[in-house]
Amino acid sequence: MVISIFDKKQRNTKFGKVLTSTFFSLMCFSLFACNTKKNVILEDKKTANTVIMGDSIKEATFGAGCFWCVEACFQDLKGVISVQSGYSGGQKENPTYEAVCSGLTGHAEVARIVYDEAVISFEELLEAFWFVHDPTQLNRQGNDIGTQYRSAIFYHDENQKALSEKYKAKLDGEKVWEKPIVTEISPLVNFYPAEKYHDDYFARNPENSYCQAVVRPKVDKFRKVFGSKLK
Repeated sequence: MVISIFDKKQRNTKFGKVLTSTFFSLMCFSLFACNTKKNVILEDKKTANTVIMGDSIKEATFGAGCFWCVEACFQDLKGVISVQSGYSGGQKENPTYEAVCSGLTGHAEVARIVYDEAVISFEELLEAFWFVHDPTQLNRQGNDIGTQYRSAIFYHDENQKALSEKYKAKLDGEKVWEKPIVTEISPLVNFYPAEKYHDDYFARNPENSYCQAVVRPKVDKFRKVFGSKLK
């Protein structure tokens, strides 16, 4: 049985109640599309150990503003094997960070999340996704402005598409936010890994001014809400 990330205290908030209700009402959709894969070899970033995983390994790709924030929040969730910053949704092949920041490539900053669905479901990842940013802001998150910071779910299969669309419609219908959700829901066409210096950026640069002002407060809030689901 899959349990919502939110504990009893969080479920008593408006946001928690809506997400918890939506989560259980949409669980049935996941039964119709269990997209299996062959065994894959992955490297656990925390232990640097190479592990072989089986058919329960899946991928999700989210854009929720600066990928430093998204990586820092998601990588400590139980069941998440790795989080890699990168670029998706644009036209230019092998874009650089500078090119993406120009807003001319069409790419969004994204995080590719490899996870074990035997431990954490796509629905639970969606809960974290909706929580970690403001999906009503068009082509921006706070003072980060541009199409590269847009809210986006790049789905990997039809099951992810169905769940994302149902979740978005439900949250809009419940008016969790005053403004409508503008999250893009599109098929994953490309993913280009970001430059190596973006890996574990917050962990390696905690004193960076942007990390102090933007990343740390978001991570601290995330860890309080999802504390029971952290590694």
